[in-house]
Amino acid sequence: MRPHGINLTPVVGRPFVDPMARSKVVLAYSGGLDTSVAIPWLREEKGLEVVTVTADVGQPVDLEKVRAKALASGASSAYVADAREEFAAEFLQPAIQANALYEGVYPLSTALARPLIARRLVEVARREGATAVAHGCTGKGNDQVRFELSTQSLAPELEVIAPAREWTMNRDAEIAYAAAHGIPVEATKRSPYSTDENLWGRSVECGVLEDPAIEPPEEVYAWTRSPMEAPDAPAYVELEFDAGVPVSLDGARLPLHALVARLNEVAGAHGVGRIDHLESRVVGIKSREVYECPAATVLLDAHRALEALVLPRDLLAFKRTAEQRYAELVYDGLWFAPLRTSLEAFVTATQERVSGAVSVKLSKGRSTVVGRSSGASLYRAGLATYAEGDRFRREMAEGFIYVWGLPSRTWASVAEPTASVAAPPVAAPPVRTT
Repeated sequence: MRPHGINLTPVVGRPFVDPMARSKVVLAYSGGLDTSVAIPWLREEKGLEVVTVTADVGQPVDLEKVRAKALASGASSAYVADAREEFAAEFLQPAIQANALYEGVYPLSTALARPLIARRLVEVARREGATAVAHGCTGKGNDQVRFELSTQSLAPELEVIAPAREWTMNRDAEIAYAAAHGIPVEATKRSPYSTDENLWGRSVECGVLEDPAIEPPEEVYAWTRSPMEAPDAPAYVELEFDAGVPVSLDGARLPLHALVARLNEVAGAHGVGRIDHLESRVVGIKSREVYECPAATVLLDAHRALEALVLPRDLLAFKRTAEQRYAELVYDGLWFAPLRTSLEAFVTATQERVSGAVSVKLSKGRSTVVGRSSGASLYRAGLATYAEGDRFRREMAEGFIYVWGLPSRTWASVAEPTASVAAPPVAAPPVRTT
């Protein structure tokens, strides 16, 4: 059972006797092979005392087990924290309000977690008096950029070390290195896929997915049922939003992290949330990524539908532009940049009236909004209806069209402008008498 309420509590490991005091490095520690090997590597190659930080953002992790493994691998102390509530409230909430989708497709699940982890690294580094932080990212991915830019924004005085960019070990060599240093390795058979999980989604890459012409095999999915095998009967979920934030699911008020977790299960059972994306990485590489984001898919669909009901046309149009830039900044590792925080202030201001209920139909891999209501609705039946009760003043449309179309008619009337030929006059509409 996953422990709760563990908040940056260090545990001192076996006494480490060193004739000289060592500088400290704080390592973002997942408990996997790469970061476990990084602990003795940082001690031996860099001469550093290693402190680890592990944050539970919704991935399948036993914090106590990870803590014990970090200490067994040579860390002098290990910090662990259940950060799911923090992740939802401070990172997922603004992403939902901003309808954040990178390249219009990816809900930024991995990208949103990295600045939170980086912030924890900096907090521990300052508490421990460390001179550096470290991560286990390679030199080809986006996460190295996110960790390092976040660290530089929060603590420019800290050095950032990336062991996997420096060492020349492949996986077999890492396993041998771990064995030589007494590091427990649970499995030596490598999955062909590289995965990452948190509350907001699951990402999968490598293996056969590296050929973008091949359909992802069913084995890559873990959170979502195949749409072909999903129930024939659709499911309906009712979501309530308050100022752009989901606050209830099917009538039950839940904290956001619990609502997201529950919706992942419900939507995933109906095959909702599968994304196959040819993605443009920050480092310039085109990468084929497969994501499972059931709750994110449903919540963003519902949020956009509610905004369409309560926000005026010009605000919706401008917000879409801001949303695209917001998503790019998050993806590019610029969570703490002034532009993103300024855009968040704009987005927050747009959400004052985004409160109401949305009904979503889940069926065979599709999320479809089928109903929405709000006390701040701009929809007026008397204006929209074509039936009895129509209150729209149709006679005003002709004058509106004349004024609205005046620039277009003026442009069209000047077919071939020359210095010697005067433009013909723009005709006024005929005067009608009743």
